[in-house]
Parts: sequence; C-alpha cells; structure tokens
Amino acid sequence: MEWLTAPFEVAFVQRALWAGILVSAICALAGTWVVLRGMAFLGDAMSHGLLPGVAVAALLGGNLLVGAVASAAVMTAGVTALGRTPRLSQDTGIGLLFVGMLSLGVIIVSRSQSFAVDLTGFLFGDVLAVRESDLVLLGAAFLPALAVSVLGHRAFLALAFDERKARTLGLRPRLAHAVLLGLLALAIVASFHIVGTLLVLGLLIAPPAAALPWARSVHGVMVLAAVLGAAATFGGLLLSWHLRTAAGATVSALAVSLFFLSHLASGLHHRRRTRGTGAPARAVTFTANAPTTRPNET
Repeated sequence: MEWLTAPFEVAFVQRALWAGILVSAICALAGTWVVLRGMAFLGDAMSHGLLPGVAVAALLGGNLLVGAVASAAVMTAGVTALGRTPRLSQDTGIGLLFVGMLSLGVIIVSRSQSFAVDLTGFLFGDVLAVRESDLVLLGAAFLPALAVSVLGHRAFLALAFDERKARTLGLRPRLAHAVLLGLLALAIVASFHIVGTLLVLGLLIAPPAAALPWARSVHGVMVLAAVLGAAATFGGLLLSWHLRTAAGATVSALAVSLFFLSHLASGLHHRRRTRGTGAPARAVTFTANAPTTRPNET
C-alpha cells in the first residue's frame, strides 16, 4: 500500500495529480467532439500552432499564456475561414496552417540562442512544477468549458452526425463549428503551459477514444473519458516516481495504452457475445436524438 501512496504524500506530486485531473476533465469535454468528428489532426495542429505566439511572448519577456491565446485565435480564425473555401478540403487547410504556424515558430525560436529549454517545456511541459495558481487557472477554465459544452450540446451533436439536419433545425452549423474550435482552443491553451502539448494531445484524444466502445451516449463518453484521463494521470505519476521517468510523457503513454487495452477488451467482448448468441454483435452509434444500435458490418 505504501508503494501506491508514498509519491502522493509529496506536495508537488499532489498538485500534479490535481492538475492532471482538471486537464482530464477539460480535455474530456472538448476531446469527445474531436474524436466523434474525426478532428484529431486539427487538435494536433492547434496544439503545435501555439508555438509562434509562445515564442514571441518568451523572447519579449511577456506572458506565455497571452501569446498562446493570440496564436490560438489565429489558428481558429484560419481554420474557420479556410473551411468555407469550397475548392479546398478542410484537411488541406489545416495542414497548411499547421506547417505555416510551426515554421514561423521555429524561425522565431532560431533567432534566440537560449530558447531550447523553453521549447522543450512547450512540447513536454513539467507537470511536477505545477503551482497553486495554475490549479486556480485550470479550475477557472473548466467552468466556461463546461458551460459551452452544456449550452452547445444539441448543436454540436447535430453537427457531428448530420450537418444538413443541423442546418434544417436552424442550429447554424458554421457558428457551432467556430464555437467548437473555441472550446478546443480553450482546452489546449489552458493546459499546455502546465503539462505541455504532448500530454494535452494525449489526454485530448486517447481517453475519449478509449471510452467510445463502452459508452451509450455522448455524455457517457465525456464522463468515462474524464475518469480514464484521471486514472492515466494517477498511474503515470506513480510509475514515473518509481521508475524515474518523465512524468508528462509517462502519463501520456499510459493514456494511449488504455486506449489500446480498451479496444482490445471491446473486441474480445463482442467476439464472445457473438459466439454465445450466434447473432452478429451490435455496436453503439449516436444520433442527434438518442443512441441507437446497428449490426457490425464485419
């Protein structure tokens, strides 16, 4: 038992655990829609697209969070604008913004000979250096993220599964998409300077994807994703303490491992049900009204 509790008797590990739990909750709210809409590449582009603003803020001695917000605003506006271009696919626009912003950030970084350590912190973070003020910031970010998720749930759900139906229902899918991008940006900006873009992306995608085979509603995916993210945080901090590995990377790796274990268990579960009943396994899908089931095509 001491092996499990000893690390969390230390104050900075306790703060890291609370930070990971809050990040998991915020990322579950945004990440569920990222997974349902197949926007993982967008999440990656958004997280790394913060580099120019962060680099400028660091070189000028300013607030890194302000720089990240500026870059996130540019990325959100750019993705929204390019998404309205009929001759350009969304993936192409995101890819161009991703490369452009990342290249600009590297160019800015190359002008400084002392920015290497800060760049490493941007990518990998230092979850063990979380302060009480950082926990307050994460708690403050969670509240608007929750409000946006609740108020925009119907529009996000319709947009995720039938954009034409969303337009028919008067839910303004373009506005809903822009608000969803804002929610994604909020999750990334609020978390990256604490845990780095690697851990943010891991908790943004892996827990919701791991929860998807087991949940019967979007709300269920969000709740289970938050629980899995918190479990990955606890387990990652515990392993990093005893194995003396990088805390953020260990948490992220464990989150991804939970995804593979979840889908392996889900596959075995459906195969066992198929053998037991002689009927094709049924997979859960979601609609704008309620979850339904359909036979697997495999």
